[in-house]
Amino acid sequence: MSETAARETIHNRIAMLRAERGISRRELADALGVHYQTVGYLERGEYSPSLHLALRLAEHFEVPVEVIFSVRPFPRIGAADRTAG
Repeated sequence: MSETAARETIHNRIAMLRAERGISRRELADALGVHYQTVGYLERGEYSPSLHLALRLAEHFEVPVEVIFSVRPFPRIGAADRTAG
């Protein structure tokens, strides 16, 4: 990956949010009006969403958009527990 591509990577928590809610890629795609493969591309970071799609995802999951997307990698769950104390 080039340095520019690395800087432009959008990290996301779509798979985690889907898992928490017990919904499939297809169910999420249907709710958003996109192809189910688009959800997979988004989850793997192979595709960055339009602002419109990012806002629709946030609305669907009922969270602020920055809970789903970030320009920096999200900390691993439990990482704070391992480094504390």
